[in-house]
Amino acid sequence: MSDNYEDIIHLSRPVSKKHIPMSRENRAAQFAPFAALTGHEEALEETARLTDRQLELEDYDLDRLDSTLRVLRERLATRSTNANAKSLSGPRVAITYFVPDQKKTGGKYLTATGTLKKILDYERILVLEDLTTIPFLSIADMEILDS
Repeated sequence: MSDNYEDIIHLSRPVSKKHIPMSRENRAAQFAPFAALTGHEEALEETARLTDRQLELEDYDLDRLDSTLRVLRERLATRSTNANAKSLSGPRVAITYFVPDQKKTGGKYLTATGTLKKILDYERILVLEDLTTIPFLSIADMEILDS
């Protein structure tokens, strides 16, 4: 007997007479449910997901935000002292703010547009009428939409 299979190397592959041959697609499908590294694909997607870094604002930007916040406080105060306060709504604003990511370093910038309901100075947050809360320190830009 030889060790290099010379006696069978040139023979054709045996074919069963009882079973019809399986297609390549069906053979490949047998291995589809097998995942050696469960969660590996999700881990790769999470690693590939990009986040933004929160930018530090310049003094000019901070002064502009402070000025806009002062105007908003005045408008809310005027509204609350008015006899028809229930019929008046707060000023409409567009606020761009940073939301930290829960899973990794960084986050993303969102812009909320709506009517300002109140300013909570002690908690240092703005509250819109749709109950969106925005911390002062997260605000990157703020614009009053109505004149």
